[in-house]
Amino acid sequence: MPSSEVLPRYNPQQTYEWNYEHAPEPVHQEIPAVPGTWSFCGLPVPSPLGIPAGPLLNGKWVLYYASLGFDVLTYKTVRSASRACYPLPNLQPVQVSSLKGTETEVSLSAEMQGSWAVSFGMPSAAPDVWRRDVEQTRRQLPAEKLLSVSVVGSLQPDWSLEDLADDYARCAKWAIESGADCIETNFSCPNVCTRDGQLYQQPAAAALVASRAKAVTGTIPYLIKIGHLSARADAHEFLQAVLPFASGIVMTNSVATTVVDQQGTPLFSGEHRGICGAATKLVSLDQLRLFAELISELPAGQPRPDLISCGGISSAGDVQAFLATGANATHLATAAMCDPLIACQIRKALAAAT
Repeated sequence: MPSSEVLPRYNPQQTYEWNYEHAPEPVHQEIPAVPGTWSFCGLPVPSPLGIPAGPLLNGKWVLYYASLGFDVLTYKTVRSASRACYPLPNLQPVQVSSLKGTETEVSLSAEMQGSWAVSFGMPSAAPDVWRRDVEQTRRQLPAEKLLSVSVVGSLQPDWSLEDLADDYARCAKWAIESGADCIETNFSCPNVCTRDGQLYQQPAAAALVASRAKAVTGTIPYLIKIGHLSARADAHEFLQAVLPFASGIVMTNSVATTVVDQQGTPLFSGEHRGICGAATKLVSLDQLRLFAELISELPAGQPRPDLISCGGISSAGDVQAFLATGANATHLATAAMCDPLIACQIRKALAAAT
């Protein structure tokens, strides 16, 4: 097995466009099997390990991480029109050990300590580019692995909620036509202040968009990605709104707060940025526990969506903890970007633990 230090990874010192164009090639190595029977929204998979929307900028990144032991690969959120990434820095290390979700600010760190502020703004290649890329990627991806495509609507100044919902559905339809095994609608982006980035906080609007997406996905598993919800009433209202439509709920998409430098000066024009990585683990576990409890209380016969967890997962112990708390699958982003061999290490540890 190659050393983690020599394997390529996302370079935070370079632009998003540079990293998009410099995707690494797949590696050839033995991938430890994970004991047990696993599924993802009803589809069989070799393990509970996946990558959420974010690190996989295009098909080459998908194939690279598939070769490193991840079994559900989520193609980074795409749109019905191209959109540029926010300027550097896009990944800024921060000093925080464990977030509660009530912090008003976090401070910069000179070095990566396990967590960073993420500032991309949901960029997207043009539809003809990403649709062709998804099609080619699915053909090259091993049959046992799943390709999930994350989509988002692109709110325009004169659009109604109905228009936004139709745009989500349009992207979902295109992704399915290109061969996606699953569709994820991104209802949460802490770096976008418009409605397309905050739908998880608006249950009625979320239900309308979800209904339009479900209408085009049909039997294809349909997932909804959400941000941080800690209040039981808010989580209950959202869950009830999307229950008729969602095969799975993906959480937690970072914890948003202001980022300041060592002098206390706000970065990113004072706007919130999502904090991802180790500092979000406990708050993500708490949110998972809340949603698992709400689902367990549903009457018999009601749909019960899978819970897909991400947020600070970086070890076999973390995977086991999230699965034991109610997750059906666990996704890694920050840990996988920092250590490309993390899935192999987790798989080996999970195999040894049985």
